Amino acid sequence: MKKMFLFVVLIFSTYSFSQKMITRSGEVKFEASMPAFEEVAAKNNTASCIFDKSTGEIAALALVKAFRFKVPLMEEHFNENYIESDKFPKATFKGKVTNFDETKLSSGKVTFDAEGDLTLHGVTKKVKIKITFLQSGEKLVATSTFKVKPLDYNIKIPSVVKSKISESVEIDLKFDLEKKV
Repeated sequence: MKKMFLFVVLIFSTYSFSQKMITRSGEVKFEASMPAFEEVAAKNNTASCIFDKSTGEIAALALVKAFRFKVPLMEEHFNENYIESDKFPKATFKGKVTNFDETKLSSGKVTFDAEGDLTLHGVTKKVKIKITFLQSGEKLVATSTFKVKPLDYNIKIPSVVKSKISESVEIDLKFDLEKKV
């Protein structure tokens, strides 16, 4: 009976002191426009992210078909021809925020380095990014902006539209993280 009680107390204490923050409504935007041509940009408002404040581990997932463009035909080409979303339905990042220090959050926005594996179009690459955190009440807002090259992820851009799409795609992330319940 004592062992069972101890086990329940350990499970409860681990759960109650959990440092995990989560969202299922994160925002991922990308921009690949070239001046004087039609805008090549999309937004996804259903990305998931989990962040463990005690270890700095972070993981994010975006379903590729959830990206919305202003022009439906562009969205169709993106899914069928470029990113091949039926074959590669997810984009993921799994890594670690290095030297995360929760005590620094009281001073406003704080930026840390993060590194990990970005998987896109079935290709995984090591990336280093900057991630900014802001404590907003009970929420922890995480934002980041970084660039990737489609060529690095075996995303082929047809020569007929190559001049209309940037060689580097800017990605903006925003996650309003809440304590995991």
